[in-house]
Amino acid sequence: MADYERDTVSPEADLDERAIEGALRPKRLADFVGQERVREQLSLVLRGAQRRGRAPDHVLMSGGPGLGKTTLAMIIAAELGAPLRITSGPAIERSGDLAAVLSTLHEGEVLFLDEIHRMARPAEEMLYVAMEDFRVDVMVGKGPGATAIPLDIAPFTLVGATTRAGLLPAPLRDRFGFTAHMDFYDPADLELILHRSAGLLQVELAADAAAEIAGRSRGTPRIANRLLRRVRDYAEVHGDGRLTRDTARAALALYEVDAHGLDRLDRAVLDALLTKFRGGPVGLSTLAVAVGEEPETVEVVAEPFLVRSGFIARTPRGRVATPRAWEHMGIAPPPDAAFGAGAVADPASGTAPATAPADGGAAPAPAQPGSAGTSQP
Repeated sequence: MADYERDTVSPEADLDERAIEGALRPKRLADFVGQERVREQLSLVLRGAQRRGRAPDHVLMSGGPGLGKTTLAMIIAAELGAPLRITSGPAIERSGDLAAVLSTLHEGEVLFLDEIHRMARPAEEMLYVAMEDFRVDVMVGKGPGATAIPLDIAPFTLVGATTRAGLLPAPLRDRFGFTAHMDFYDPADLELILHRSAGLLQVELAADAAAEIAGRSRGTPRIANRLLRRVRDYAEVHGDGRLTRDTARAALALYEVDAHGLDRLDRAVLDALLTKFRGGPVGLSTLAVAVGEEPETVEVVAEPFLVRSGFIARTPRGRVATPRAWEHMGIAPPPDAAFGAGAVADPASGTAPATAPADGGAAPAPAQPGSAGTSQP
């Protein structure tokens, strides 16, 4: 995938930003904003385990990046009064790597395994036994003379996090006693997060400015806090340090984040779809060439938010612009614009939609009644 620079509205964070986020993370479950159902369920799991004097069930959290999975893992350790060990799936390349981590855990310790779906398969199989029986089998020697030595480990709580829960094998998912899915946040919850972060950053944030930033944060607290810091910088350089709505609008316009949270790549995709392909349907590879990006960049970086926000639809015939896309870009749709209806079978006629062409280009128009030829599937 082409290296597209998208730091302003990217849900991912580098090491420097994670260090900054550490100062803004809530430390207790009561201070965690949003995810009400997950918060209540997790509170019940933790309190029940504390009353029994035992380690709680293993916890699996799934959802997009920037929604608070790492924060909740830290909160779990803090609520239990236990140490937190942090590692990631890509760092566990062999079963011996996992055995080294598990054998040094103390009783009651919380192990946070980020991107758990990217762990090596041999380590994954070792983790099955460790989660159920709190032991690992260490292989000594090679070939026919190899011997498995069982090694007991202290009872611990595993907190796994994944952005792609579908890649987790069923035996691993079944060993988690509590599974939580992190949803995108409502603007009202993001406003509460922004006011809390502004207090920690010691900046004055007006209510209408918080609403402006929250509306452009794509439902993600990480993006909201990042935009808050960018607006703060703008206010300190070009204003009096106060974060007002006008300041927020000016700062976000400078960073090319529009009122719906779309950035340059998002708008380029919509513009090409509307002006060059009359709203579609058009194939992914053709659309990517039109915006000068790799197909994977368009599909992985731009499309998820555009589809989730209702600007485009992915159909069997290709990508189709919705009425919201025409309205947002301020372009009048042509009379024959698809509006996504061409991808759905007509219940009155019983006809099925045409499929996308093999070369990824725009699908041909269906043949007119009475014509000699027929459209290609």
